[in-house]
Amino acid sequence: MSVLTDLPGRSPGTRPTAGDGTLEATAAAFEGLRPRLFGTAYRIVGSRVEAEDVVQDIWLRWQLTDRSVVISPVAFLSRATARLALNVARSARSRYQTPLGPWLPELVDPGTDPEAGMQRVEELASALLVVLERLTPAERAVYILREAFEYAYGDIAGMLGLSVVNIRQISSRARRRLAAEHRRAVDPTEHRRLLAAFVAAARAGDTAALESLLAVR
Repeated sequence: MSVLTDLPGRSPGTRPTAGDGTLEATAAAFEGLRPRLFGTAYRIVGSRVEAEDVVQDIWLRWQLTDRSVVISPVAFLSRATARLALNVARSARSRYQTPLGPWLPELVDPGTDPEAGMQRVEELASALLVVLERLTPAERAVYILREAFEYAYGDIAGMLGLSVVNIRQISSRARRRLAAEHRRAVDPTEHRRLLAAFVAAARAGDTAALESLLAVR
């Protein structure tokens, strides 16, 4: 992503202010901090690729944060980057040693505590990564819709074009797989897309985009 300049409605050379809420201004402001955030992440994880992934994940989570209540974006993003990088470093050491159980944390409205909101998104991102690593597309669709959004088995069956008996079997199999050790490599883009759709569904109550994403098998 390159730095955005000459935004519509701005004089050449004018930089967006902290209160500018447009996506373009938010992206431009974040780009100015990217080298600093990358340096923070790289010092912790020791890998250029992983440091770039950390910064990209922070960008996604920054878009999901109520930025109007953040007093210092620099301090906020620096702390968030360091925390996520530490999580990545710890995960790299224990990824194949400590199996994670089947859980999806409740995504609560962060209100006036953006750091708590960012932490919940981080927890959700970790949980969804496990779901992507261990479940097939059909299993993750059933598990997420049933466990996180409390869909009825009949509704999931209609969405996936399967019988209720099959959906119950898939649900049971998904829970067993989540308790197992086997994992597959996950595309970071696939992970971010699922995270964004899940957060949007949890916060706005509109699950259409999530359903569409999960229905692809």
